[in-house]
Amino acid sequence: MADFDLNDFNAEEERPPEVPEGPRSARDLEAVYDIPVQVSAVLGKSSMQVNQLLKLGRGAVVELDRKVGEAIDIYVNNRLVARGEVVVVEDRLGVTMTEIIKTDRS
Repeated sequence: MADFDLNDFNAEEERPPEVPEGPRSARDLEAVYDIPVQVSAVLGKSSMQVNQLLKLGRGAVVELDRKVGEAIDIYVNNRLVARGEVVVVEDRLGVTMTEIIKTDRS
């Protein structure tokens, strides 16, 4: 068996390919257009014990941690990406984004 020292290996750090700077167009994103994502709009949250949950019946009201008119959270694949407001579109509920949440990705 040959002896060797890890310092003998001069492996360079792998670096991601350079991304060209400059203006981008919608055409640059075509590869991801068909990827499905899960979008959730959270009106609010509440905590309760299982026995309280089991006592809930039709017409029961669960108090949420938000006030009327307060922004709702919009998640994409369980990551908070925006805040918004509930709107009515014809006979359905919808959400309009009022604030995009920027996160630092390290």
